[in-house]
Amino acid sequence: MTTTTTRVEQPVLFAGLTPTDLTMLLVVLIWGANFSIVKAALTEIPPLVFATLRFTSASVLLVGFMFWREGKRALPDWRTFWKLTWIGVVGNTIYQALFTYSLTLTTAANGSLIIATTPALVALAAALLGIEQIRRVMAVGIALAVSGVALVVAERGLSLGGQGLLGDLLMLGAAFCWMMYTLGVRTLGQGLSPLAITTWTMVTGVPGMIVISLPGWSTVVWEQVSLQAWLALAYSTLLALVLAYVLWNNSVRVAGSARTAIYGCAIPLVATLIAWPLIGEQPTWVQGIGGLLIVSGVLLTRRP
Repeated sequence: MTTTTTRVEQPVLFAGLTPTDLTMLLVVLIWGANFSIVKAALTEIPPLVFATLRFTSASVLLVGFMFWREGKRALPDWRTFWKLTWIGVVGNTIYQALFTYSLTLTTAANGSLIIATTPALVALAAALLGIEQIRRVMAVGIALAVSGVALVVAERGLSLGGQGLLGDLLMLGAAFCWMMYTLGVRTLGQGLSPLAITTWTMVTGVPGMIVISLPGWSTVVWEQVSLQAWLALAYSTLLALVLAYVLWNNSVRVAGSARTAIYGCAIPLVATLIAWPLIGEQPTWVQGIGGLLIVSGVLLTRRP
């Protein structure tokens, strides 16, 4: 999340890594694998139904964890709650609909690469809105990231036709939603913790997800859903949402948001490497070049 805190000194365990570094590497692994795992499950459970089940379950678990950890401090005032509501609709309802459905049309590798541009999009939007000044190195980073996305999208569009291109564009729409979510969070001030913001925006995003997923529920033959699909839903809920979000928020608290965000650059590489053996998506040299441009651009936008 975008809330910054005072860094906490930690012991170095080995190879210069602290406990928080190790937990963030675990988050990268969890989120990198999540693209392939979700994509495989979507062959049995409709995208919007899957997303609704996932976020409803995660919301319940996170609400319990939040109140256990923070108590009444986690309760927002009404003005803040309405802000959290629209942020949750954009960052969870619309984002998850686009993210999940796009994975039925495009590859896990492409999806992870496109989503990885979010920090660059946030930097560009913040500059255009006058929230922060755009520096030369940031402009170069944004240009590299946008070029990488254009390369990846063009390659998939040419090789897979309209369906692949549509999937990439939907994932790009998801990245824009997360950009708006991030900027919206910045307007909340310091009243709520990153954990509370994550939880409340997830809770406020669930009702909209339930509504838009209603047509899909009647199409599912639940007794024919395999154990693998249920395990994928459990993984995507318990690990990719609940555990990973808690570890991410802890890293923000201990190491700061800037250092934590850098780990996101490794997710496309992990996602691509896992998708190859797990669901048979062999990476292409165009994806490699596009991924290099995207990661380099994002790293430049994060430079102080």
